[in-house]
Amino acid sequence: MPAPPEPRTAGLVLAAGASLRLGRPKQLLPYGAGVLLEAVLATARASGFAQIVLALGGFGEEVRRVVDTTGCDVVDNPDYGTGCSSSIAAAIPALHPQTDVVVLLLGDQPGVRPETVRLLLGGLGAAPLAVCRYADGLGHPFAFARSLLPTLAGLHGDKGVWKLRERLAAEVAEVAVAGPAPLDVNTEADYQQLLAQLGGAP
Repeated sequence: MPAPPEPRTAGLVLAAGASLRLGRPKQLLPYGAGVLLEAVLATARASGFAQIVLALGGFGEEVRRVVDTTGCDVVDNPDYGTGCSSSIAAAIPALHPQTDVVVLLLGDQPGVRPETVRLLLGGLGAAPLAVCRYADGLGHPFAFARSLLPTLAGLHGDKGVWKLRERLAAEVAEVAVAGPAPLDVNTEADYQQLLAQLGGAP
């Protein structure tokens, strides 16, 4: 018998925030050889997704001018001020209709590696949702089976996916990933810590 087809996966990159706590667009913070969002998109491109959907909102025009979004389906979220869930809802209609799994990547978390994404996808199995179990607790990225897409589209606020994880409880696959959870950038202190991990220079 022929082997079953590989699941069609999509990466959904959330980069619509207004950076209220930081006071400047964190998507465009210098990082490595480019800016923060470029590092996240590099991970997405190296993860083997059939599709990458990039959700923009706050600073959307600036991001489009600076960041190479080649290969991404870019969606604009006019409701970005209401939280991350609105970006997920804005992005889901852009997914290919045969998408089997969606991996959620945070646009301000450049430390996630393609190897982590592959581990996560490998650990999803028949579960509706898989999350990373780092040494210091659960964290992103999350992987969602196709069956959860309607639920994802109806989430609200900044912590919608975490509340969904709590609701599903025992059904959630926790995938062990070595080391601590990668930093995400909300404040200047977060950014300086991230740069220190990188070697002290943007």
